[in-house]
Amino acid sequence: MSRAIDHLAIVPILLPLLAGALMLIVAERRRTAKAIINVGSTLGLIAVSSVLVWLSDAGGVVSTVYRLGDWPAPYAIVLVVDRLSAVMLLLTSVLAAAALLFSLARWHREGAYFHALFQFLLMGLNGAFLTGDLFNLFVFFELLLVASYGLALHGSGSARVKAGLHYIAVNLAASLLFLIGVSLMYGVAGTLNMADLAARIPHLPTEHRGLFEAGAAILGVAFLVKAGMWPLCFWLPTTYAAAPPPAAAVFAILTKVGAYVLLRLCTLLFGDGAGPSEELGADWLLFGGLATIAFGAIGTLAAQDMARLAAYSVIVSSGTVLAAIGLGGVAIVGGALYYMVSSTMGLAAFFMLVELVQRGREPGADVLAVTRESYGEPEEDLVEEVGVAIPATMTIMGLAFIGCTTVIVGVPPLSGFIAKFALLAAVLSPPSGLPEAPVQPVAWVFVATLIVSGLASLVSLVRAGIHAFWAVDRSVPRVRAIEMAPIGCLLIFCAVQTVQAGPIMRFMQATAVSLYEPRGYVEAVMGAKGSQPQPPATP
Repeated sequence: MSRAIDHLAIVPILLPLLAGALMLIVAERRRTAKAIINVGSTLGLIAVSSVLVWLSDAGGVVSTVYRLGDWPAPYAIVLVVDRLSAVMLLLTSVLAAAALLFSLARWHREGAYFHALFQFLLMGLNGAFLTGDLFNLFVFFELLLVASYGLALHGSGSARVKAGLHYIAVNLAASLLFLIGVSLMYGVAGTLNMADLAARIPHLPTEHRGLFEAGAAILGVAFLVKAGMWPLCFWLPTTYAAAPPPAAAVFAILTKVGAYVLLRLCTLLFGDGAGPSEELGADWLLFGGLATIAFGAIGTLAAQDMARLAAYSVIVSSGTVLAAIGLGGVAIVGGALYYMVSSTMGLAAFFMLVELVQRGREPGADVLAVTRESYGEPEEDLVEEVGVAIPATMTIMGLAFIGCTTVIVGVPPLSGFIAKFALLAAVLSPPSGLPEAPVQPVAWVFVATLIVSGLASLVSLVRAGIHAFWAVDRSVPRVRAIEMAPIGCLLIFCAVQTVQAGPIMRFMQATAVSLYEPRGYVEAVMGAKGSQPQPPATP
């Protein structure tokens, strides 16, 4: 009989499922009741995720393997809790709580079924992080996408509807690629359980390996669309800029779902011991990630409004994580995980702050600011003012803007600087056991790209801040405490990540170590069968 605490593994899926179903029964006009249910469920997810992080840190490679119906693997629907899945659950629940609190000011009243869609999105995200097989990954992937469609269109508006329909079409195409890739892999290997696949891949017949790798490549393209790798990221800036701010804040982690799955599959299925398939696609991730960083940096410089600037910053963040996965290695991936948590919280806070900053501005103010900067102003419009008082609201938003900028760009004193420093130190350090080995040219390219993209982001954000707070005449927006509180909380979490950088980095390094030693994962899921070669199915 399993311990009662082992059943916590399914709570992050069941809790939002039940909450969402309950809110569908409650009449839409009873938004207060729905908000209470939503808040209670989200706070419960934070508590459960925190416990799972603690258990994963104390439980070795895999803390919990939950087999639904108590069927043996690989036939059971398996949920696996390890350090990586637990930290992604906690990050998701924290972002969800912040976005939900922000939405209670007004956004949850802008359309129907906001609260139910919000919980179903969390269910899909949590299931994607916990599942141990590719078919159920597809199920949860589709669930989170369907919920995200509704949230992207929440509040209507022609720009939002146009971007939302574009987003739906792109993701439907990605889902088709997902099914094709999974079908090819199943036809060759005869299983979709990820641990079982890891045991079978080294023993695939040579004549079938090419078909399996083609299926894995098609599956990878589906996740690269979601991760926003260039040139597959054409849909992202418009969609994220047009989405309602609470939805955009949660969408900051959607690109990380693609990165999470790619990291999981690369280390589990195509890591050491995968035979001829070892490091399949690593070079594509590396160079694609570098191109994504460059594209995102150019986009931030070209962005004429803060919402698109935030969207292009998401692309830079995603490209950095993908390039780090492509480079590989425990130290680099550990730094990338630390960076992923920091940048995701900073970007989510920035998406919410953008709505508050732009609330008091006239439409087209950014374009007007650029025009004035380029061509100057008539002399009669220039009025010298000395000692102008800064309203408290603008002061608070300005400080929050500075905090978001430091996290996103990676300058002191917040966690973004430590994250990028850890990445650069890991990339420039010689491999273990080879103290005299020179740094590879591609490592220098990564370093240069990361530094230049940070400089581009800094220039773009400073320019946007000057235009938003100083350069353009504007009225002071009406901002409620419930809107500033989640932004402040996310920045405080970034500050805590800075102060506790040592323990958190050790946790991330331990996570990376367990990812690059997949035998423990396979044995935990498969039991005694994990160490036995499993014959592949004959197509």
